[in-house]
This record gives sequence, C-alpha cells and structure tokens, in this order.
Amino acid sequence: MLGIAMETFAARGYGKASLAEIADRAGLTQAGVLHYFHSKANLLTEVLDLRDATDIADLGPDRPRGLTFLRHLVDTVRHNAEREGIVRLYAVLSAESVTDDHPAQAYFRNRYAGLREFVAEALTEACALGEVRQDLDVIGAANAIVAVMDGLQVQWLLDPDAVDMAASTECVIEALVGRLRA
Repeated sequence: MLGIAMETFAARGYGKASLAEIADRAGLTQAGVLHYFHSKANLLTEVLDLRDATDIADLGPDRPRGLTFLRHLVDTVRHNAEREGIVRLYAVLSAESVTDDHPAQAYFRNRYAGLREFVAEALTEACALGEVRQDLDVIGAANAIVAVMDGLQVQWLLDPDAVDMAASTECVIEALVGRLRA
C-alpha cells in the first residue's frame, strides 16, 4: 500500500493524487485506506517516514565521520540514480511543501534542518581531524552541498541522459574540499 501511495504521490504530487486512485491500485476501497491511515495527510506522512527509514537502514548503525561522510553523500546520490520514484517523490513533495498549509511542510523543514546539521557536523569533524582548514564556514558549506544535491535531482529528473548526479556531486564536493584545504 505504501509503495503504491509513494508511486502515486511521486507521479501526481500530493494535491492531484487521489485516495480513490491509491485505493483502487491497492485493491481497497477509500474507506479501507482511511481505516489504516485516517487521512490523506497521514498516508503522506507514512510514505515519507518509509522513505527515511529506508535511507537510514542503508546508512547502517554508524554514520561516517569527517570527509568520509561527504564521500558517503556521493554514494547516496549514486544509489538515488537507481531509485527514480523515490527521487521524484522527494523533489515533487519538497517543492509543493513551500505552499500554505501543505501537510508535509513541517516534515521538509525538519528534514532540511537535519540534513544541513549532518553535513555541518561532518565538516566540523573534518576540521577537528585536520582534513580541512579550521576557519571553515561549516553552515554555508553545508547549505551549498544540500542545495547542489537537490538541484541536481531536479535536473536529472528532467533530463537523465544529460546529468550524472553522482559525478556532479563529487565534483562540487571535491572542489569545495580542495578550496578548504588550501
């Protein structure tokens, strides 16, 4: 059921995805879907939680530290290139979430804050490990890395043959790290 909802939200966005279509594709009635999820907004939340749980499970129990975490981000992007539906879901819903009263707005606000925090923490660790200069603007660098990754996802979705997300992400991170080592 969550897989079907994920595909539908990814293809149509939250506003245009209907519970009727999701229910029909899952072989249920709308009442059946609502029995399990109580509302379309709750269904969306469960889909987003499933996406996060999958990504966290892929990371394993120990997050890489310092620049190793940035290399992990490149691996994540490479893996995302094999999961178009998940990437589309994230891109569509994150863009939609900037609208008033969108049910996923708080989720994406928190998600971006968490991503920036993870990247900033890794860059702070890299400073402490002597991998990069101590005077690094970790917040600015973290914002830039997250923005590049998201922007590349949108470009890749629109023209997958023209954009190699992993190579481009690696290029930007290597350029940033090279600048920070100087």
